[in-house]
Amino acid sequence: MFRTTNPKLSAAIFSICGALMLAIIKLVIALLSGSMAVMASAIDSLLDILMSGVNFMAIRHAEQPPDQSHPFGHGKFETLATLFQALVITGSGGWIIYESVNRLGSGNRLENINQGIGVLAFSAIVSWFIANHLSKIAKQTDSTALEADSLHFKMDIYSNLGLMAGLLMVRWFDIHWLDAALSILVASYILHEALQLIKRSLTDILDHELPDEIQQQVHQLITTHGGPLAGYHGLRTRRAGSLKIMDFHLEVCKDMTVVEAHKLTDSLKKKIEKEIPGANVIIHIEPCIVAECPGREKCEIDKSRVPQRFTGINEVSKT
Repeated sequence: MFRTTNPKLSAAIFSICGALMLAIIKLVIALLSGSMAVMASAIDSLLDILMSGVNFMAIRHAEQPPDQSHPFGHGKFETLATLFQALVITGSGGWIIYESVNRLGSGNRLENINQGIGVLAFSAIVSWFIANHLSKIAKQTDSTALEADSLHFKMDIYSNLGLMAGLLMVRWFDIHWLDAALSILVASYILHEALQLIKRSLTDILDHELPDEIQQQVHQLITTHGGPLAGYHGLRTRRAGSLKIMDFHLEVCKDMTVVEAHKLTDSLKKKIEKEIPGANVIIHIEPCIVAECPGREKCEIDKSRVPQRFTGINEVSKT
């Protein structure tokens, strides 16, 4: 039913199955032990199921090819999924803090602590395997949604280990309020990570430029490309899910034929898209603006002149 050859979709399905297994086990142990720490971890796993499901649907939509209504593709479905995850994580962190504060005042004692310790240790191990797998696929496919999902499972590792240490302290020293206190610390960490996800997703939604290292890579690819390039300017970049959209103005010899100019820009476009995964390149051709043109046969323009005409990555085109 869920067979797919798409690595991103396969990773999303793997995440759903792992989260479902952990949620069921944690809920049972939380109800038996009465531990707020285990319950907080169970709620977190339930949210993992929800968010992994959202990821699956978002990635399915994001992988659809461009159409008449979405000429730039559907990549921002992934960005929206990331934002949704961040908002849900924020809500869960707030609920855990609220419930833990109430538990601190009630002075409830825990039962079946050993079961809680065992399930948290097991959850940390499973979360480590899931997080590593999601992180690997996220890097291969440059998926922000899978990166967010991987981050959430990594958070589970640290939170499970921290809560397990707390339950050990409760068992050894009979400090039952430590269960709720550690839950508050874990929830605070969850809120911090959620804010980072919100910032990251809003950056993509607002079409913030790509990181400097990617823009430098584009500059290097252009300047080292063979052919009579007189310069380039007006480089603009943005992200839509796994898609990196970029466009710029390329100056070529004004005496070039349309066919020659097309071949030159097409080879450059393919070079950038090959070297930068997910790149979508649009190149606007402009004639060389050298004041005293010696003519095509005597022109000395070569690729070494591109850096001389280039005045900065974020230069805005005046054309």
